Amino acid sequence: MPVRPSLAVIAHDGKKTDLVAYATYNREVLAQFDLYATATTGRLLAEKVGLDVVTKLSGPLGGDAQIAAMVAEGKIRAVLFFVDPLSAHPHDPDIRTLLRVCNVHNVPIATTLAAADLFLTSPLLYVGMGEEADVLEAGTEVLGVGAAQRRGPNRTS
Repeated sequence: MPVRPSLAVIAHDGKKTDLVAYATYNREVLAQFDLYATATTGRLLAEKVGLDVVTKLSGPLGGDAQIAAMVAEGKIRAVLFFVDPLSAHPHDPDIRTLLRVCNVHNVPIATTLAAADLFLTSPLLYVGMGEEADVLEAGTEVLGVGAAQRRGPNRTS
């Protein structure tokens, strides 16, 4: 029987617009996972994108710590954490805890749109999901970044 793995999704306020655009573009792929998110992020994914999401507390109120606990318990396969590196965050210790717990438990965490594209295009993310899994093959070009963007000397654009 195929397994339905869990992804955690978090976005700082300055990255929520990027998250909605990214999730809208990748809706069919993300819908294959059990999604967990901090409060506002989860509400946006549900209301704007139409995804089923289990919400935790807001990040500053302990949501990042709740997701870190789920990672430590082995309940999360990967984390998409769209970080705003140019803003200060009062709950920075919780953010660092989540990053540390992901590293300790070898759970991949993407903090940029390009890294999230790499996750969604990796067959390793879909192990155990059965042949019905709709692996994103080409990557995305949302907001001009991603795995599908050509790079290097053979660039045609």
